[in-house]
Amino acid sequence: MHPAMYQSNRQDSPALMQVDQKETSIVPIDQVQNGELMHAQSIICSSKKLQDDLHMLGLKIKQHEDNIKFLKNQKSKLEDSILDLQVILGKYHSATPPNTENDQHSSSQSEEETTEQILRHEKSAAGILCQLRLRHGTNASHLALTKDVLGIVATLGKVDDDNLSRLLSEYLGVDIMLAIVCKTYEGIAALEAYGKEGQINNDSGLHGLGASTGRALDGRFLVICLEHLRPFCGEFVTDDPQRRLDLLKPKLPNGECPPGFIGFAVNMIDVDCTNLFYVTSSGHGLRETLFYSLFSRLQVYKSREEMLLALPCISDGAISLDGGMIKATGFFSLGNRNDVDVRFPKSSLASQLPDNYRETEKQLKEMKWQKDKMMEDFKREQALLNAAKLNFERKKEEFVKFLADSSAYAAQHQMQAGSDKFNQR
Repeated sequence: MHPAMYQSNRQDSPALMQVDQKETSIVPIDQVQNGELMHAQSIICSSKKLQDDLHMLGLKIKQHEDNIKFLKNQKSKLEDSILDLQVILGKYHSATPPNTENDQHSSSQSEEETTEQILRHEKSAAGILCQLRLRHGTNASHLALTKDVLGIVATLGKVDDDNLSRLLSEYLGVDIMLAIVCKTYEGIAALEAYGKEGQINNDSGLHGLGASTGRALDGRFLVICLEHLRPFCGEFVTDDPQRRLDLLKPKLPNGECPPGFIGFAVNMIDVDCTNLFYVTSSGHGLRETLFYSLFSRLQVYKSREEMLLALPCISDGAISLDGGMIKATGFFSLGNRNDVDVRFPKSSLASQLPDNYRETEKQLKEMKWQKDKMMEDFKREQALLNAAKLNFERKKEEFVKFLADSSAYAAQHQMQAGSDKFNQR
C-alpha cells in the first residue's frame, strides 16, 4: 500500500488507531471503558445493597433482643409481685390440711398452748418468767426485774400454718424459742447479778425469783437484746400492714425464680398487733431486728426435691414443707423430724387477711394472666429473633460470596490490564 494512502486511512479511522498499531483488539476504547465503568458501578451498587440489608437485619436482631430483655425484666418483677401477694394471702400449700375448727378461738387457744408448753420447762428462765406474768398479770411489766422484757421468742410471733410453725420452731431449736427478748442491755443486767469475784448471785434477778417459787433456775439461758441487733437495712413491701421485708427473690443461673419457692421465713411470721408498732430507740421494729437476726434470708419451699434443685441460689439456709432442712450453706439436716415442744402460736384468720382481701385476690389473678400473656409475647419475640438471625447468616454468606466473586473479577481484570500494557510496549 502506498504510504499516502496508509496515512489517509489512519486519519479517516482514528477510532481504529490502536488496532492498527498493535493489532490486538477490534473493540473501540471508549466502549471498553464504558463497559468496565458500568460493571464497577454494578458491583458497588450490589455491595451497598447487601450491606444495607445486613444493617437492617442487624437492627431487627437488636430490636428483638431488646424486647426479650425488657420482657424478662417485666416477668421477673411480675413474679416477685405474685410471690408477695401469695405470701400475704396465705396462698402457699401446706403439707397438712387446714384447720377447720372454730377460727375465732383458734388464736387464743394456740397462745394458751404455747404458754403451757413454756411452763412445762419449769426450771428454765422462760418458764419462770411466764409463771411470774401469770401471777401478776399486767403488773409484771412494771416490776424492776421485767419492765424491760418484751417477751419470749415463742410468744412474739405467730404462724398461720401448724406444719410451718413446727418446721420453723425445729429450725430455731428449743433454746432460741425459749430465749428472753429485752429492749435494752439494762434489761439484761436486771435479770442476773454477780458477786465481787464474778460468781452468780442466786438471791437476785431471775435466780432469786426462781428460788422463791421453788423453780430454781437450772443451767444457761439465752437473752436477746434488741438494741444490739444489726437490723435489716432494706425496704419494706409496699402497703403491707405487717411491714414485711422487701427481699430480693432467689434466682437460678438462668435468671428464673426456682420452682417451689414460697417465700422467706422472716416474712411468714406474723407480728401480733400489740408489738407490730414497737420500735427500738433507733426506730427499727421486731421483724427487721429480732426475726431477721433469727431467720435472715431462710427460704421456704414446697418440697425437699424443689429445695435441692434450688441449691445454687440458697445462701442462708432453707426448709421445705415436707420436712427438708438446710441449716446453712453446706450444712444439711438429715433424719426424722425432731419436733420442738415449744412452737409459735397460730395466727387467726382475721389477722392474716388484709381488709381489701377480695381486691388483692383479684389483683393476683390479673397478674397471673399478665404473666401468661407475657410468656406468649416472649415466645413470639424469640421466634422472630431466631428468624432474623437465620436471615442475617444467609445474607452474610451471600455477601461473603459476592466479595469473593468481586475479588476474583478484580484480579482477573488487573491481570488483563497488565497484559494490555505489556503488549503496548
